[in-house]
Amino acid sequence: MTTLPIAAQPKLPDARGPVSAAVIELLAHCAPHTHLEPVEARLHDSDPLGLDLQLALYVCYELHYRDFAGVDPAWEWNAGLLHLRSRMEHAFLAAIRREVGTIEADATPATEMDRLSTEPADGTGPSYHLRDHGTWQQMREYFAHRSVYHLKEGDPHAWLIPRLGGQAKASFVAVEYDEFGAGSGSQVHQQLFADLMAAAELDSGYLAYLGAVPAEALIAVNLMSLFGLHRRLRGAAVGHFAATEITSSPGSQRLVAALQRMQAPEACIKFYREHVEADAVHEQVVRTEVINSLLCSEPTLADDVVFGIRAWEVVEDRLAYWMMKCWTCGRSSLLRPLD
Repeated sequence: MTTLPIAAQPKLPDARGPVSAAVIELLAHCAPHTHLEPVEARLHDSDPLGLDLQLALYVCYELHYRDFAGVDPAWEWNAGLLHLRSRMEHAFLAAIRREVGTIEADATPATEMDRLSTEPADGTGPSYHLRDHGTWQQMREYFAHRSVYHLKEGDPHAWLIPRLGGQAKASFVAVEYDEFGAGSGSQVHQQLFADLMAAAELDSGYLAYLGAVPAEALIAVNLMSLFGLHRRLRGAAVGHFAATEITSSPGSQRLVAALQRMQAPEACIKFYREHVEADAVHEQVVRTEVINSLLCSEPTLADDVVFGIRAWEVVEDRLAYWMMKCWTCGRSSLLRPLD
């Protein structure tokens, strides 16, 4: 087992455009002011779903997780940087809402979860491709894409805990307890993924592949942080969490089959086997106890829950499309090939 360092801080990534350069250069070379001084960056020329803005946003969010080596921790709550982050979030959320589109009046959390629970045996996407035709190299690329989330798995959704109450909170924490190893450090899902990375001969360091993944991989994690860090978006965060848990077990089952076909190391199989078993239970807890309890106390959040589910689909579909497009063309899906 490769132990995931408790307080390991990643290095700041290289910038990918003017917005990310403004943020990264500021954090790398400047001390935060104690008074309000806006951080200037031209956002209107930047694609809100493009790599430049998404990397800048990921870096801003990371200040609330582990921070970066050599960065003054006071930047976490610097008013000028938070103002820039707010502008990026506004553009990001508006773009996601456009991608989601109009939600039908008869759409409910229950109907959305029922729809997600039904998956075709002959579907498309990375997990189907990897199960049936994918190569070990493509699987390793898949691990790298997912590492920007799985090495902090459970953390973005944990922002929800103080924003829930009663049975919804108790049941949500029960699910998170499993994500964090049910009291065993070696079984924390973040640690299991670090073990997977090491077994696949990949860098298991926290955010080691931050500079190698495309915007689509960053968007998937930034959406969780956006929902989790804003109390007004707690309904969307719950919907996102539900979608994650509902789809995790069947997707993980396909990846177990893929890894077994590839004769992958046991540590790789273990991570996804754990999700097959645990998330099948988590789905029922989230559906019947978290969401139902939340909506009993706050029925006006139903539309937000639906939006969170749809938003999860949008960002996951974008990442899946990127990987499949690259693999179909016979090229790496990473910005920096593994070998």
